[in-house]
Amino acid sequence: MIPSQAAENAFEHVLEAAPGERVAIICDDVKLEVGRAFSEGALNLGLWTRLITLETTKGLRKEVPKHLLEIFSPSKPDLFINLLRGIGQETPFRIKLIHLETRDKRSRLGHCPGVNLEMLSDGALALTGEQHKKMQDTARSLMRSLNRTFRIEISSPSGTALSFSTEGRKFFTDTMIDWEQMKWMNLPTGEVLVAPIEDSMEGKLACDMAIGGIGPLKKTVILEVSQGTVTKVTSEDKATAKQVSSSLNTDQWAKVTGEFAFGVNPKAKSLNDFLETEKINETVHIAFGNNLDMPGGKNPSSNHMDFLISKPSVTATSAAGETRQVLKDGKFRI
Repeated sequence: MIPSQAAENAFEHVLEAAPGERVAIICDDVKLEVGRAFSEGALNLGLWTRLITLETTKGLRKEVPKHLLEIFSPSKPDLFINLLRGIGQETPFRIKLIHLETRDKRSRLGHCPGVNLEMLSDGALALTGEQHKKMQDTARSLMRSLNRTFRIEISSPSGTALSFSTEGRKFFTDTMIDWEQMKWMNLPTGEVLVAPIEDSMEGKLACDMAIGGIGPLKKTVILEVSQGTVTKVTSEDKATAKQVSSSLNTDQWAKVTGEFAFGVNPKAKSLNDFLETEKINETVHIAFGNNLDMPGGKNPSSNHMDFLISKPSVTATSAAGETRQVLKDGKFRI
């Protein structure tokens, strides 16, 4: 697919952009080729388009550059697109930028840490309008099945054995705009997700595919979780285990449960770019850290780290005690 056409499809079918609206595309200099594709797609739809390039040669970023602040006043754009490198250590910077863009619950945001041109030409963003609609239908079906869920249980061949509560928490999707919640979304899209009750997770998480900010794994990483908090990290890959432990100690909330999600994007496949990897169809991932932008979320961490599990089995239990098999060995059952 031509990258600019993929970007145009995302604007039209995900962000529901309309001719005459204003979009600010915030683009790292190393992602400028992607920025030009999004700019062309926006212009093709008749959007007032501004492309802002950020330098990445001055080390890791923790704060939003001061020169960016002028775009948030006196009147903000209708839409933002963030095309950023996906370095894990820059998560606090990206969270601060998201808060500035979305704090008034008016502007729509497509957030793309780690985006690359292949995602638009042959990956999870290379979707036609009809493919976007079909994925959205899948997401609606999942949400209908899950939004009265009280408890989730997950197992996997690699050793995952987890349970947690979702009582009172709403499942939602990044595949389409929710005009009531105005939740920002990643691009590419492809998740149905929820903020679990933060202190409810118990058991063992065996991550055997990839970790956000780290990438694909050579050896499984095991996280032991009690009362929603990671208590131990182990792996035969000692360097990766050390890196995970360091990230989960960013602050006191970084090791506390933040997210559970299903992947539903049929074109997602890359393990090298977690932005796409976490959307692989019929996988699940769990994150620890910030979830304040999710319905009911109470985790204020400055960090957010995702762990992807292959071939999961997922069972959902309602408050009335009714159980439903959602995934069995990596295949949807609903």
